Amino acid sequence: MKQLFDLTGRVALVTGCSGGLGVQMAKALAQQGADLVIMARRYEKLLEVKQEIESAHGVKVLPIQCDVTNTEAVDKMVDEAIEKFGHIDIVVNNAGTGAITPAEDITDAQFENEMQIDLFGTFRVARAVAKKSMIPNKYGRIINIASMYGLVGNKIAPSSPYHAAKGGVVNLTRALAGEWGKYGITVNTICPGYFMTPLTRDTLTTEYFTNYAKSVIPLERYGEEGELDSAVVFLAADESRYVTGVALPVDGGYTCV
Repeated sequence: MKQLFDLTGRVALVTGCSGGLGVQMAKALAQQGADLVIMARRYEKLLEVKQEIESAHGVKVLPIQCDVTNTEAVDKMVDEAIEKFGHIDIVVNNAGTGAITPAEDITDAQFENEMQIDLFGTFRVARAVAKKSMIPNKYGRIINIASMYGLVGNKIAPSSPYHAAKGGVVNLTRALAGEWGKYGITVNTICPGYFMTPLTRDTLTTEYFTNYAKSVIPLERYGEEGELDSAVVFLAADESRYVTGVALPVDGGYTCV
């Protein structure tokens, strides 16, 4: 009998996979048997991740240096992945950034950068993989990583471009789910809450922010390593074929109160 959520034989592409949540989710997919294409701008970090995952899980890992703001580079990356594995079945669009600045002081360049990476970058990768592999093969699982800040505003960390970009990712997910469902492609988004990563550590470790988070998160703590694993594996699996267009918060309850 097949193990539930077995991903053996599947190929998963994970962007923003040089550290943090991207690596955690890549490991979760590898643990279920998926071969991996890992992508980020820092190639030396990708080589470390490749070695770690191959040693621990015995799957094939292809590291590719790529900037999601560059359409030509994204198309070339997808071509290289397909040449290596023949197909891409799962995409985790995790590459992202986040500037914290009061809205009245945000520059056009900051806003544009956020959109280029978080929103347009997500679309570039989804478009390329869908066109080159998923639509021809009539199969795909696209998992976009948005944020709980894509669902609500906040009073403590002014980051309007991030909110706008991640809100765009949430509704882009719905649009692509509606458009590509006929090809057997599901498109969903995970909306993480506060997780400790290199990008968030300086903010989350302050006493002021820690006290704030405890007061607004029903579970009264930050997310811990591994607590996105079940969400990404569930949405990547064959068994979730009837789940599409969903925005799934993994936020300790932040968005429910």
